[in-house]
Amino acid sequence: MTSEIPVPHPTPTHSIVDDILGILCGTVVISIGLFLLRAGGVVSGGTAGVSLLLDYATPAPFGVLFFAVNIPFFLLAIRSKGWGFVLRSCLAITLVSAAASFHAIPGIGVLGVIELNPFYAAVVGSAIAGVGVIIMFRHGASMGGFNIVGLLLQERFHLRAGYVMMVLDTVVVLASLSVAPWHVVLASAIGVVVMNLIIAVNHRPGRYVALPARIRAPH
Repeated sequence: MTSEIPVPHPTPTHSIVDDILGILCGTVVISIGLFLLRAGGVVSGGTAGVSLLLDYATPAPFGVLFFAVNIPFFLLAIRSKGWGFVLRSCLAITLVSAAASFHAIPGIGVLGVIELNPFYAAVVGSAIAGVGVIIMFRHGASMGGFNIVGLLLQERFHLRAGYVMMVLDTVVVLASLSVAPWHVVLASAIGVVVMNLIIAVNHRPGRYVALPARIRAPH
């Protein structure tokens, strides 16, 4: 008789070109998700959610707020994740901030200025943004903020990054009660659950490693 013995398979690596294309792809996907969230007046989780809250309450541009809110988290990541991760994340956030603003420019951005039902915006926008975040994770980058905290806790304590982010995001959504009506907050909460479930299910240790080769050995 024989039995199958799994052969260790190295984690796939990416070339510089792979990472550049991956980050650009993630940028487009996340920026569209954030655009839809803003179009529905919905508050997201994480530093994007904090930035949206500030965007609704102040005249400062969303892109500037988004980058500024992330600075403390980048300082946290420098020591534990390294400069490569931080620089890629800074690039990703800069690109997403610019792209999200570009989508809404009348006559230039394809999407223009639109208004969406908050529940539709929360579910669809969060699902799209969640896929974009996973793409970023795959290429050694993040959207900063709670992404960084979630990744650090997953690596050190094996806690699912998506679940950690869901708890932190819930705090942000509850804070939105001060500036948004209850039905928008409810929609925001649904969006947080959708996004972080997508991340929790799809981003975990070993999830993306190719199926290992198998050999047959005497039993």
